[in-house]
Amino acid sequence: MKLGLPLVKLPRQYCSETLAKEVAALPQSAWLPHPGRIPGNDAVPLITPAGQVSNGFAGPMAPTDALRACPYIMEILADLGAVWGRSRLMGLAPGAVVPEHVDVGYYWRTHIRIHIPVVTNPEVAFSCDKETVHMAPGECWLFDSFCLHNVRNGGDAKRVHLVLDTVGGEKLWAMIADAKRLGRDGQPVVTVAPGSVGAAPLAYEQVNLPAIMSVWEIRCHVDFLLQQCAPGPARDAVTARLEQFANAWGALWAQYGTDTAGLPAYRQMIDQIQRDLQRLEAQRILLPNAVPLDRALAELVFLVAAPNAMPAAAAA
Repeated sequence: MKLGLPLVKLPRQYCSETLAKEVAALPQSAWLPHPGRIPGNDAVPLITPAGQVSNGFAGPMAPTDALRACPYIMEILADLGAVWGRSRLMGLAPGAVVPEHVDVGYYWRTHIRIHIPVVTNPEVAFSCDKETVHMAPGECWLFDSFCLHNVRNGGDAKRVHLVLDTVGGEKLWAMIADAKRLGRDGQPVVTVAPGSVGAAPLAYEQVNLPAIMSVWEIRCHVDFLLQQCAPGPARDAVTARLEQFANAWGALWAQYGTDTAGLPAYRQMIDQIQRDLQRLEAQRILLPNAVPLDRALAELVFLVAAPNAMPAAAAA
């Protein structure tokens, strides 16, 4: 999600020793390879569609057996106060990296990602935009996934982070707003000891992808991307064509709404706009993060607006 700052540190300190004990108690079989098969990257699914062991990110979410075996992690989720989506323990082997990339897909338009280091070393570096930090054990960080970012483990031991994806919640968004306003050293850090939060019901995502995207959501995402493009004739031509597309989508929406009988017409419209954007050379228009506009529109809108099938698991 675009946050306006590359990295934000929340005023929370969690017990890394308790976290490390819970993680160490999990069986080795709980660790899955990275869905993108990035060398040295693996994960333990904690919150997944239907609580099944998978790398899935779409569908009604529920806790896995691994999360139920980690009561302190569940306390952390309760403390942060949010509606939880796909969440994992993520491992990074010695010398391994997460290559530099930008997350521009639909999932990342709506979700923020929280990192809480469990096991780390001083040679682990997280870079976002032009800022690099070492996240210390038990700290709580989030970052702007719409910026270029990467991670490198330069140490000689595996790094493990608790990585939580969420659309947020009233408490969490208030915490983020205060952290952005006051800065990393501008507010007291709250230490959340094991057992201090207690058992509390957690909220899990039940809706995270549109069946068919409404015309209002189409306009929201298109405007979001166009606002970041530099003015010029190419942008003007693309803007005019996208306005035509949104108007035509609105007419289909009025006729079909989310009725799957309209899918062929919706898909035909998407195919045509993508051909037209190629002709207008939308790929030459770059966002500030160097992502071509046509790629951003495809990942954020066209692949999700009227899908032929459920998208594959997010690569991140």
